[in-house]
Amino acid sequence: MGSFSIWHWLVVLLVVLLLFGSGKISGLMGDLATGIKSFKRNMKEDEPDASMEAEARPQNQGPTGSIQGPGQTAQQGTATPSRPAA
Repeated sequence: MGSFSIWHWLVVLLVVLLLFGSGKISGLMGDLATGIKSFKRNMKEDEPDASMEAEARPQNQGPTGSIQGPGQTAQQGTATPSRPAA
């Protein structure tokens, strides 16, 4: 039982070649190689964009926007609970 021997793998390879033919398999491998090359090229194109964005924005600058929590005002920055007059 265990693992397959070399003869098992050769028989499987022969059956695959008979079913699909060598032309179809080489065509699929060519399409796969084209896809990988296209993926790598697109990944290289994305890298300069990220570096240009880092140069455009100063490193020590904090967040550009501010989101206020519930009950906060723009001047105070902290919540001030309102108490009803007694």
